[in-house]
Amino acid sequence: MNSPELYWLTLSVVLTACLWLPYVLKLIAQVGVIAAVSDPNAARDFDADWAARASKAHGNAVENLVVFAPLALLVGLLEVSTAATATAAMVYFFARLAHYVVYVAGIAPLRTLTFAIGWACTIIMAVRLLSVG
Repeated sequence: MNSPELYWLTLSVVLTACLWLPYVLKLIAQVGVIAAVSDPNAARDFDADWAARASKAHGNAVENLVVFAPLALLVGLLEVSTAATATAAMVYFFARLAHYVVYVAGIAPLRTLTFAIGWACTIIMAVRLLSVG
């Protein structure tokens, strides 16, 4: 039951789980540990635009993982992997990594492109599952 989809999904989950680190460390540097962990409104007032974008990019990664993960899990667990789904799982990981980087950098056209690539990978997973009899 070891599939490329599950491997790349695991890496995507680990990536998403780590995306909060840069902006939270910036927040701690900005307001201190106590305020960062005790004031829920502290994160709304980043003094650096990149940190605000990093927070939004992390939220976007979580939202997209919620859709991608069950599809990739089903492809792996049902053992209906194809070259297309294996490639889509790998591309999804790199698209989400690139999305975070270009979002934080503020490069809007590339942000949209990397988002669309990740979305297309999700659709590939869904189409494969829907085509299984």
